[in-house]
Amino acid sequence: MFTSIENVQSACEKHAYIADKGLATTLYLAHHLKKPIFLEGEPGVGKTEVAKVLADSTGAKLIRLQCYEGLDANNALYEWNYTRQILQLRIDEARGRDKEDIGTDLFSETFLLKRPLLEAIQTDGDGPPVLLIDEVDRSDSEFEAFLLEILSDFQITIPEIGTIQAKHIPYVVLTSNRTREVHEALKRRCLYHWIDYPTIEKELAIVQTKLPQIDEHLAQQLCRIMQLWRQGDYYKKPGVAETLDWALALIALGKGQLDADVVAETLGCVFKYQDDIQRARAVELSELGLQDEPA
Repeated sequence: MFTSIENVQSACEKHAYIADKGLATTLYLAHHLKKPIFLEGEPGVGKTEVAKVLADSTGAKLIRLQCYEGLDANNALYEWNYTRQILQLRIDEARGRDKEDIGTDLFSETFLLKRPLLEAIQTDGDGPPVLLIDEVDRSDSEFEAFLLEILSDFQITIPEIGTIQAKHIPYVVLTSNRTREVHEALKRRCLYHWIDYPTIEKELAIVQTKLPQIDEHLAQQLCRIMQLWRQGDYYKKPGVAETLDWALALIALGKGQLDADVVAETLGCVFKYQDDIQRARAVELSELGLQDEPA
């Protein structure tokens, strides 16, 4: 698997993802060096999709940890199933089990609730899973320090059970929308790659790969307009995800090309803030390259 950079690109394309040479090189090195990948970029450019494609390409299980403010080790690693433990105590008492034996096995793996990090380390199977740590910039510095420890040794110590070592070192993909700077110590553990907005050629290839049923002229129009919108002063510039959403909406509406009315009626597929929609409405048709398009 992943015998060359070109092989990585082919594997990604097979699963409808267009990977440029830089990203393909990062995936190739991550596979051979057993290092995590840190993907950074604007929202909607396809960072999360990389982990999904990696799982599909390798036939691995995808395990996702969605980060958020206040996320701690208990939510990410493991918890004890207290409800089941209490029930077991009552069952033992009802069965007349010796008092000294009651509760002796409550802190065993039977009562352990695996969260994503423990699941990735203790996963069953013949190969490594793909662990997606999504939007790590939403978590806090304490959780980053905890992650750094996990990614250093790929082992977890549970006081009541002992140390659990990873059977297979998982593929790890961390993503960040750069809402804040992630500590450099965590980045140093990883292979870093920035995913930028695509060129018009790449975006067109993405649209036609994901949505082969789309009219070619329509695909060219919407990709050209998206490129122009990204040059504007918007609170939230649209990413590739919005391009695909817009394309799907236009297909559902049976549109084969764009005109002023269609653009105005479907701006909600592209922009999610009213101020951005108003700015987009104010753009002249000539600036969007639609001046020669028939209504």
